[in-house]
Amino acid sequence: MTELTYEAYLDEVTTLLTELYDLDDATAIKLVVDAQSAEYFSPHDDHPAMRTLTRAREDAVALYKARQARVDTQAKQQRAARRKTPPRNGRG
Repeated sequence: MTELTYEAYLDEVTTLLTELYDLDDATAIKLVVDAQSAEYFSPHDDHPAMRTLTRAREDAVALYKARQARVDTQAKQQRAARRKTPPRNGRG
């Protein structure tokens, strides 16, 4: 398998996010930058054998699924918070 440079690898993951999940460029870039800031890609930097096209697809899927899980959790938390808020009755 062909090993990519670290930068090319991140570009590939970003491109796959836009192609597989129809994310706009800014959202895909933010997802990769946030993952990079959280050191998700540190092993990839240290081990060039991890930077393959197959692994890029796997990482794109993992990042997207993690994003969706966060979005789902936030939505559940917001629904729970709305249920705890007493209804307004116009009296004050």
